[in-house]
Amino acid sequence: QVQLVESGGGLVQAGGSLRLSCAASGSIFSIDGMGWHRQTPGKERELVARISSGGSSNYADSVKGRFAISRDNAKNTVYLQMYSLKPEDTAVYYCNMDGVYYRGSYYSSFDSWGQGTQVTVSS
Repeated sequence: QVQLVESGGGLVQAGGSLRLSCAASGSIFSIDGMGWHRQTPGKERELVARISSGGSSNYADSVKGRFAISRDNAKNTVYLQMYSLKPEDTAVYYCNMDGVYYRGSYYSSFDSWGQGTQVTVSS
């Protein structure tokens, strides 16, 4: 299978910046989409940003112009650079990747999630 490990969360003041990273490991053949979602208590998980294998990206309206998603295919890693953070950005952030991995003598698709990293923005 494919495992995702996130890092970079923490506590920051409003207006500050943070950079999240998520690295995939395992018998990876290829990774298609990479994305970041977030969730707060009592709410559904929402898409924050996503980047395709070709590099095209899309963002939630609430973060456009403040967040930037990027990927390093050689490292199987996706990043989320967050600027001008607001208290309403406080959430647990999860990375997600989908693609193909080696499974013994054949290939299989995967859709994996990280364990989540807490981002807290104080006012």
